[in-house]
Amino acid sequence: MGWLQRLFGQEKPADAEVNPSATLVAEQSSDGETIPPERVGLSGEYDQSGLAKRVALAFDEDSRVTDIDTVYVAQLGTTVVLKGKVPSQDSLNQLVEIANGVNGATEVATDQVTVG
Repeated sequence: MGWLQRLFGQEKPADAEVNPSATLVAEQSSDGETIPPERVGLSGEYDQSGLAKRVALAFDEDSRVTDIDTVYVAQLGTTVVLKGKVPSQDSLNQLVEIANGVNGATEVATDQVTVG
């Protein structure tokens, strides 16, 4: 089971991207305001958990971390929060590197992750 399925109970949409272009929020703003980067969903739509879902998708797409199933992803604004347990510091470093590469992520918090 992949990250997106395990964490959010959904399969990868056909048009899902780790860093999609945000669509205009026409229904919420008459002046064409765009979606904040941390709220952009998998297909460019508004999603309250967009950053966390796109990080999960990025993890699914990176073969180095697809077998880790003891870490969870959340977000606090533009901060990606990792929780759980990883087998090694190298694994945690890889997760942080991948998460930092997702548009909208300004920080990756790992204080809730244990190594070993």
